Amino acid sequence: MSKKLVDAMANLDEDMVLSEVKRLKEVGTAPLEIIGYLQEGMSIVGKKFEEKEYFLSELIMSAEVFNEASQLIGGLDQSTDSKYGKFVIGTIYDDIHDIGKNIVSTVMRSNGFEVIDLGVDVPTSKYIEAIKKYKPKVIGISCLLTTCFNNIRECIKTIEDAGLRKDLKILIGGGPVDEATGKYANADMVCKDAQQTVDFCKEIMGGAAK
Repeated sequence: MSKKLVDAMANLDEDMVLSEVKRLKEVGTAPLEIIGYLQEGMSIVGKKFEEKEYFLSELIMSAEVFNEASQLIGGLDQSTDSKYGKFVIGTIYDDIHDIGKNIVSTVMRSNGFEVIDLGVDVPTSKYIEAIKKYKPKVIGISCLLTTCFNNIRECIKTIEDAGLRKDLKILIGGGPVDEATGKYANADMVCKDAQQTVDFCKEIMGGAAK
């Protein structure tokens, strides 16, 4: 394990993060393994934010450092030959946080999924449009604000009322999202990290694998 990279990410030391990513690449470390170290560092950033040690500016900076490091890693680009099929993800409307969503998108792509990222502040109508267009087996709704839990619930109910829930699994995730939130919103799964999202989607979409 590269504790150096984890600590550098947690401390928002951009130069050290990029330097360590380059070193790990040179010694042949797998891209997904490097992403794992970055994720661990991001988790610490999230805890520092919850404990009021970090603020919004640090969150934004951490996302920028993570994205820059991801581009440097390479080997994580969208494959034209998707192994598992399409996965739609977005941050629920009235919430503009994208760090967790971006991490999930990157890790999902690196695991053979075609990711359709709807962005942030996504209205219910945009989810419905994407479901009709891409016909995914799973969609993800990200949320970092407890004030938006009602929005998730409304979104999922509207999708169901539109008759689009039958062959669709809806997972939700984000810092404050827990099992109680999942039950309240009527989600199929609450995912606490990117790997859990990958595992759930592979289980649901595995039949599409070749």
